[in-house]
Amino acid sequence: MFGTVLLLAAAPVGKGRLVDAASVLPVLAAVPPSVLSGTDNATVVELADPVQPQAVLTRLRAAAATPGPLTVFVTGQLQLDRRQRLPHLALARTTPATVRYTALPWHWLREELRLRPDGTTTIVADLHADAESWDLLRRHPLDSGRNIAVYGRLAPPPARRTVAAPAYMRAVATILRSGRRPPLQELHQRALARLADEGAGPGLVFTAPQSAPADPHAAIAACVRAGRHADADALAARWEQAAVHAWGAASEEALHWAEVRADLAMFAGDAARSCRTWLTVAATRLAMGQPADAPEVEAAVDRAHHQWGRIGDPGTARELGPVLAELRGRVPGRRRGALDHVRQHLRQLQAQD
Repeated sequence: MFGTVLLLAAAPVGKGRLVDAASVLPVLAAVPPSVLSGTDNATVVELADPVQPQAVLTRLRAAAATPGPLTVFVTGQLQLDRRQRLPHLALARTTPATVRYTALPWHWLREELRLRPDGTTTIVADLHADAESWDLLRRHPLDSGRNIAVYGRLAPPPARRTVAAPAYMRAVATILRSGRRPPLQELHQRALARLADEGAGPGLVFTAPQSAPADPHAAIAACVRAGRHADADALAARWEQAAVHAWGAASEEALHWAEVRADLAMFAGDAARSCRTWLTVAATRLAMGQPADAPEVEAAVDRAHHQWGRIGDPGTARELGPVLAELRGRVPGRRRGALDHVRQHLRQLQAQD
């Protein structure tokens, strides 16, 4: 079995740094890839103190698309954006005032991994929180998705003017350097025991897989892996119809399955259908009164924009362009100049007519 490992260590440069996240990467990198992944062979991707959230998203998206087991080792610090107070993984250029544009929203990670089959995705996390994040996440636990097994800890802010060490992740790496990856629950408990031996409290502990055994996403993902894209969409369509019947077309349940079908169209290479569906989802959410900067609204418009750029037929792209431009005017998103990009590309398409 072939696996994929993503090693992500991120923290701001300068006085905003709470943890020396990248210091653990040499220890993790010394572990054989097969031990990191728990598979016979594995590809390892390393991101040390990345700068751009979009670059991290690209690597994460590529890792999420791999068919085998995926393990994400993430070390860093969490901060809240000032507008929505959502947790973000701080990157090299992140400051308290720029979290929204320079840090990786934690829900991006959750969204990219949500269609992976149950039992194939693991996050091992050593996270430190600033004071605001710590206060919030003690009351509202970090949401990593229902199909992901999460092990690790969230530590409180270190003492003032102190940079903490990623002690949990270092313990994990030290155990793995023995050449064997124990069952993840055992690995987790042994790492916590090392923290206790060092006199360090773990903070908030992540311990249990969050998968649902009867989740239909597993069957859909199996169809995608087998290249049976029409069967995958038919399964998702049945669940969408059931959700519409039970809760209504504008319900979160129905919108979830519409989003799944938009992703399935992307996997099938049908960018036009994917774009149309994301545009519909975005418009529905806005019509429901959701704010333009809600994560679900931004994600829908961003994905519609991405798929629009991949439509091969100029006529279809010209048809959908004005709809996307109208939505972009209401939902500018986090990438500056997104609306200008739509308008410029649309002018180019119209000039070809």
